Amino acid sequence: MTLTRSAALPYTHVDDFYIGGHWVSSQSDARSDVTDPATGEVWGSVPVATEVEINAAVESAAQALDDWSTLSAAQRAEFMGRMADEIELRAENLALTNSRENGSPTSETLGAAKNAAGILRYFSTLAGFLDGDDVRPFPAGGAESIVDKDPIGVCALIAPWNFPINLVVIKLAPALLAGCTVVIKPASPTPLSIRFIVDAAAAAGIPGGVINLITGPGRMGDTLVRHPKVAKVAFTGSTGVGKKIAAACGENLKPVTLELGGKSSAIVMPDVDLDAMSKNLIRTCLRNTGQTCYISTRILAPASRYDEVVDMVADTIASAKQGDPMESDTVFGPIANKPQYDTVVGYLDSAKSEGARFVTGGDKPADLSDELTNGYFLAPTVLADVTPDMTVAKEEIFGPVLTILKYDDSDGTYDEAIELANNTEFGLGGVVFGSDESEALKIARRVDSGSVGINFFGSNHSAPFAGRHDSGLGAEYGIEGLSAYLTYKSIHRRTH
Repeated sequence: MTLTRSAALPYTHVDDFYIGGHWVSSQSDARSDVTDPATGEVWGSVPVATEVEINAAVESAAQALDDWSTLSAAQRAEFMGRMADEIELRAENLALTNSRENGSPTSETLGAAKNAAGILRYFSTLAGFLDGDDVRPFPAGGAESIVDKDPIGVCALIAPWNFPINLVVIKLAPALLAGCTVVIKPASPTPLSIRFIVDAAAAAGIPGGVINLITGPGRMGDTLVRHPKVAKVAFTGSTGVGKKIAAACGENLKPVTLELGGKSSAIVMPDVDLDAMSKNLIRTCLRNTGQTCYISTRILAPASRYDEVVDMVADTIASAKQGDPMESDTVFGPIANKPQYDTVVGYLDSAKSEGARFVTGGDKPADLSDELTNGYFLAPTVLADVTPDMTVAKEEIFGPVLTILKYDDSDGTYDEAIELANNTEFGLGGVVFGSDESEALKIARRVDSGSVGINFFGSNHSAPFAGRHDSGLGAEYGIEGLSAYLTYKSIHRRTH
């Protein structure tokens, strides 16, 4: 399917927030523009919420909490199932809006609605974990405890711009099932596509006040996080901002889930099948034009096959189409916004000055159409002869850049590769590419990271996704992700 940039969209320049089940007009004239990173053109805008409107959204969520939490988890799951159906009905408009907000190719964004619906449906299957008495006997006998799982309360869900739908829904779905109510604050570059999720919730009959949406710049997040009626915060974004949110939550003793940055490694075993690796390379190591938190942008190649790996990676990346995100065969789009583009260019400048070898890319692509010449495009770049002390080997770039480091495999062990993989402040993702999957599993278990794939990487709705070290706190997905939105009460009684 090929979508067109000129297609009419339901949401472009909007003037309202979703509060208490209604679209409420903004009280301020302040606006935040939405720019198409493929063209550099402003095509939409949203209002900037004031403190009055932030407070109104939180108060609305607080007022809705009693009724929503009184429903059984099974009843809430029914609402979530209907919401999932409604999201899928909005798939095309959601995808087009998302791509125009952040430049993600439609080959990526057309799957956003299905994935969001799948997350809602998965969490709805956990209703049985919440409904019914959970009775646990005292080990010494003579008494028992009833363990109640109560919703934690009003939750602030703060999302990033790289996956503006699914990185909200992985917070929203467990919150809804747990009986919580929410205030969503999307990233300022991507404030429009999330409105389709709100529309779907309303069409599914989810009561007013359960889900609220406000828009505006990042500084609003601090006001929302510190609101006395916000009981929990869930944030995905940069490590720097995450630390500030964690500090604010610590001051107020609020639980917080943080999914932050990454600098993950792909360990290439000497027995790797390079043809098989090439088929999974982009999805695993450069997904969404390199703007994915968990991707393995550091490739650790054995010295015995280093040149082969470099050649395969460069050929795979250079042969993938870059261009208009609206075209169905586009693999790499633009960088999502001008500040991020400038950041990535700065990293490439550091790579040049520190001695990395540019195998492919490194500049603006030369064959863009006239419509795209002002877009934030940077040719996907492969850097070889990278050493662990280089800036590009240590810091998260968040753009279309792969670095290839060499490890010594002459002793038949993977000790140096694992040491390189773990020599980072982050611990989010990772992958091991190799033909011997039993040996690959041993390596994966030695990598200090929340998730590691073997010959591919993917998120499993039923398994926890959690960062270690500077990559975050807490977990999303799975029963562990649901537990983050619960508070527990043990009621003890004698047995006779």
